[in-house]
Amino acid sequence: MAQIKLSNLRHSYTPDPKDDADYALKKIDLTWDDGGAYALLGPSGCGKSTLLNIISGLLVPSEGQILFDGKDVTALPPARRNIAQVFQFPVIYDTMSVYDNLAFPLRNRGRDEDLVRKRVTSIAEMLEVSDMLSTRAANLSPDNKQKISMGRGLVREDVNVVMFDEPLTVIDPHLKWKLRSKLKELHLRVKATMIYVTHDQTEALTFADQVVVMQEGEVVQIGSPVDLFERPAHTFVGHFIGSPGMNVLPCDVSDGAAFFAGERIALEGPAGVSGNGSAEIGIRPEFVSVSESGSGLAATVRKVADIGRHKVVEAVAHDRRIHAILEGEAPGAGETVNLQFMQSQTRLYKDGWLVSRPGEAA
Repeated sequence: MAQIKLSNLRHSYTPDPKDDADYALKKIDLTWDDGGAYALLGPSGCGKSTLLNIISGLLVPSEGQILFDGKDVTALPPARRNIAQVFQFPVIYDTMSVYDNLAFPLRNRGRDEDLVRKRVTSIAEMLEVSDMLSTRAANLSPDNKQKISMGRGLVREDVNVVMFDEPLTVIDPHLKWKLRSKLKELHLRVKATMIYVTHDQTEALTFADQVVVMQEGEVVQIGSPVDLFERPAHTFVGHFIGSPGMNVLPCDVSDGAAFFAGERIALEGPAGVSGNGSAEIGIRPEFVSVSESGSGLAATVRKVADIGRHKVVEAVAHDRRIHAILEGEAPGAGETVNLQFMQSQTRLYKDGWLVSRPGEAA
């Protein structure tokens, strides 16, 4: 296991990049501590797989360094980095038994059979596949095949990092929760540094202690699941995380106050906006309340979705859609309502980046 540090990292697939648009990865500086559980989260094409391939050694970055426990491994091939990788599709040998599949990474490195037996038995117990050890891998269900693929990555004790590249993509939805829980349990037990790459916010937020959110080759925020939900540093994070995502409304800023369609919106604290650039108000649906009378932003209910544990109301105010999450009764489509924003959760963004700060109301 190792601390992994990425320093001044950039990568371009073009031989002579001229500007940022030519880079698949913009400048990245990251440190992942030994034994941590991390996720790379972002949409397809944001650069997360490129970053994963650079860490594993499948790609050499155009610029910058990769350090494992302070040692520069930028130019080292994958075989010399002691990395285990689990892919979208299970990488196992169908003609081998489950036992032999789990034993293969150790036997390939000439480990003693007593050690092989102890490690295979231990990992099989963690994965709850002990009763399958003599089963031919070809006869396993897809979720058990992926369990064995995970086990092959975990069976070695000398790995610096275990990397998961969208490992649950081909798993049936009703089994994903079980495998996510198992993976989290495995991390707590083996204490290995793990990096999980996914476009699925649920997978990232339930697995990782720290999530790296990427967009167009850039890291836009690093934080705990709570940080990303409660205080998005960028409107992209607000959009991408949450269901539905954060409401983002264009606004004007004057004398430290924000105005949406001419109506003042109380912010969490000082606006601190000056100069050119677009300003926006961000408020999550969880912090929007709806009433049929009283003060607030006048809106018309467009539709209501009942998803069981709560209802999602979509209202329109000044031609802008605003979502609210409600428990209990909700107004019907076509009704006129007033929307109130929880002030402590109403944030101001400029050019996409958070600029307001908690404190005295603004």
